[in-house]
Amino acid sequence: MRDFSVAAVFSDYCVLQRDRDFFVFGYSKDFYGKTVYVSLKSAEGKVISSASSIIDGAKWIVRLPAVKAREECTLEVLCSDFFKAFSHVAVGEVWLAGGQSNMEFEAASCSESEEILKCNSDQKVRFYYTQKIGWMDEDFFAREKLTHWETSDSQSKKYWSAIGYFFARELSEKLGITIGIIGCNWGGTSASCWIDRQSMEEEKYLEPYFEPYKKESENKSIEEQCSIFDSYTEYHESWQKKCDELYKKNPDIQWAQVIESIGQCKWPGPKVCKNPFRPAGLYECMVSRIAPYSLKGVLFYQGESDDHQSSLYDRLFTLLIKKWRQYFADPLMPFIFVQLPEHRYIADKDFKNWCLIRENQLKVRNLVRNAFMVSALDQGAYNDIHPKHKKILALRMASCALKESYGIETGKFSESPAFESAVTAGSKIRVKFVRAECGLEIRKDIEELSHYIQIEKNHGNKIPEDFTGIEIAGSDKVFYPAAVAITGEEKNILEAESPLVNSPLYIRYAWYNYGPVTLFSKEGLPVCPFRNYDDNNSSGHGKIQQLMEL
Repeated sequence: MRDFSVAAVFSDYCVLQRDRDFFVFGYSKDFYGKTVYVSLKSAEGKVISSASSIIDGAKWIVRLPAVKAREECTLEVLCSDFFKAFSHVAVGEVWLAGGQSNMEFEAASCSESEEILKCNSDQKVRFYYTQKIGWMDEDFFAREKLTHWETSDSQSKKYWSAIGYFFARELSEKLGITIGIIGCNWGGTSASCWIDRQSMEEEKYLEPYFEPYKKESENKSIEEQCSIFDSYTEYHESWQKKCDELYKKNPDIQWAQVIESIGQCKWPGPKVCKNPFRPAGLYECMVSRIAPYSLKGVLFYQGESDDHQSSLYDRLFTLLIKKWRQYFADPLMPFIFVQLPEHRYIADKDFKNWCLIRENQLKVRNLVRNAFMVSALDQGAYNDIHPKHKKILALRMASCALKESYGIETGKFSESPAFESAVTAGSKIRVKFVRAECGLEIRKDIEELSHYIQIEKNHGNKIPEDFTGIEIAGSDKVFYPAAVAITGEEKNILEAESPLVNSPLYIRYAWYNYGPVTLFSKEGLPVCPFRNYDDNNSSGHGKIQQLMEL
């Protein structure tokens, strides 16, 4: 048989997006000018949607008319002497779970693993994992053919994204239809990994992402670069096994002790063409392999690996949203993304780079149409970048989707309150918030506060025992902890003062990588971290700007 294939994301048990035209696609080298016929048949064998297209390149695409939600369909593809039929196909809702390790975090490793792993074949939740191989060689294509959609009673369920699973289960229960999740994530990845190279090279501000790779791979052939990376891979796999053994024996071992015992950690490896973390690398090897699969929207949890370029993140993430909407042929495709939680390792200074990532994530939420942000500020873990509890955050994302994308649960806020404006009233400064009409409350966060006090003590800083995370400053921008109260008729105005600041001008909350989370809406959502100034002027964060279309 000549070279013709259907993309691996189509298989038995796949889920197709309901109520909109959907794409079926694949690859061909030998069928140029031939016609591809695709049809979707009901359980009774009746054709309910069909279309055809003439192949004019290496990738063929057929666009089929929309159908309503249903089960037990058959998807058939015919081209010349090629015929393939996929059975048990569902038409429902499809969401892509993208990002890095906290979206990748597996069901078997989360705090709620037992709840997930109880097999239930009646659950209308299915999962497809885009394979995580960062270089297209023969092994890439051979292993891609083995990928397929899985149902909720699959033995591989333990490898599913925990957030993706809980999100899908909640939507399925509320909507009464099958929900499909496409996992497209990889731990430790920058947003720059997920965008095509040409689009990024057009943005001159992204040169810092390319420069290290250009420098390290200069004057090296592709073969040399691959050999260099293969040697690193062999080293790292051996090193990782030793590292895992050390932590198994002593979970509290310090990083410096690990390095002293087993040698240098060289992750993420040499900056050469085979490194999966190269700019555009995972667009090439993951995103492009599943686009333009028809989606309802994207769940996205990422930003940790861009903390070294925090000031660029709003532009980089905005570009990612714009390009993903193009890749998946939906100019207003919903993006529900996570504002990073608190995080800091014990030995680290507070560089406040995660503060800037969170701030830039909020900018994206305010400026990009149909982008919604779910705060995870209160879901961080002490000295661990991977909080093991995933259900609460997944349900927050599901609540956001139900309200914003399905018009369900419209009577409550699905996103956290956020700073709107601040005014000075004598010795006090008063803050108004958006999405705070139900009222605000101040909670004690004894555990995180105690950790924060100890970490700062290690660096010679003293934090008061009653610190709420809210600080104010005068014209000198020297910040002091503030006493706070919730005021106003609807109990949604924050009032702060300090005897050390007679004429306050500036205020900030949770302006640290890790610390106490004390300010919540009455609905239980953490207030987004904020400040009423930026690093260039004194009034950089005032009224929310008008939404823009990408």
